[in-house]
Formats: sequence, structure tokens, C-alpha cells
Amino acid sequence: ADVTSTLPTGFTLRPLEKADFQKGYLDCLTVLTWVGDLSEAEWNERYDEMAAAKGTYYLLAIEHAGRIAGTGSLVVERKFIHGRGLVGHVEEISVAKEHQGKGLGLKLIQALDGVGRSVGCYKNILNCGAKNEPFYVRSALDTYSHLVCRLLLEKKTNFVASNLNSGVTCSPSGPHVSL
Repeated sequence: ADVTSTLPTGFTLRPLEKADFQKGYLDCLTVLTWVGDLSEAEWNERYDEMAAAKGTYYLLAIEHAGRIAGTGSLVVERKFIHGRGLVGHVEEISVAKEHQGKGLGLKLIQALDGVGRSVGCYKNILNCGAKNEPFYVRSALDTYSHLVCRLLLEKKTNFVASNLNSGVTCSPSGPHVSL
């Protein structure tokens, strides 16, 4: 069945719109991580940059009662391997606290899988912290490998320490850029 037809009554799944700044899109993301204090002008500039990168960014929003209740995105990476294949990176699955437990996160993942299939991705990848892994496993995603990364920017909050633990190795060594 189409993901949109399986949403709870009153919820709409659609592509992100520039007007979603006023509908609490960034508030929804704060459930997931530190966002920063973006002005509407900064939002518009980044939105336009992402919209101009055709075929790369697919951002979805779930709207309820004029507010953003959930969001997720797919970033498409172009490869030389697999016959110049495409890999989808599922990012920023976030559901407003008052709407958690309604299956919206799963609906976002299913919708982004559909987007990945429709644009020709041979796989979608989702990296998450250990505390979120049980949700994604329950959502029928497989644990495939371990993420190893190097943090390139100094952290602004304790997000990294609280979200990247077992099975994930991140090194703060190396050059840093002060924010």
C-alpha cells in the first residue's frame, strides 16, 4: 500500500516546502539533535542550495494541524562502483515528541525507501547512535556493519558523546575547525 494512505487520520506526508520554516520544521529536528539558531534568511539560503542540487536531496515532512510532526531525508550519493550506482543515505529521521509512538518514524523510512527505489538507488544506508538502533531494527532495517568516523568539527553540545557509543568509533583527533 502507498505509505501516505497508511498515515493516521489528519497527517499528510509530502516533500519539504520552504514555508515549513514557519511550521516548526527546525523545532521537530531538535528532538534529534542540536540545530542552531537559524534565521529565516539562513533557512531560505540553505533550502535554495539544496533545491538547486537536482537529484541529490529528497526531504520529506509529515504535517499535522499546520505543524511539522515528522521529517526525514534521503541524500543520494553517486558512485563509480556498481555500474555508476546510486546509494541513498537516510538522514534526520525525527518525530515531534507529542507524535512519537504513532508509527510516523517507520512511515518516513518506508517513504524514503520508496524514493530511493524510484531514483534507482541500489541500497539505502542509515547511520545512527546505539540508543536509536533498536528502533531501526524494529523498523526492519538490518545491522550491516559498524560506522567508523572522524569528527571534523568541534562539537557544540554533548550530542556526539551521548549518541555515538557501542559499535561506533569516532576520533576527535586531527584538524578541527572552530565554529
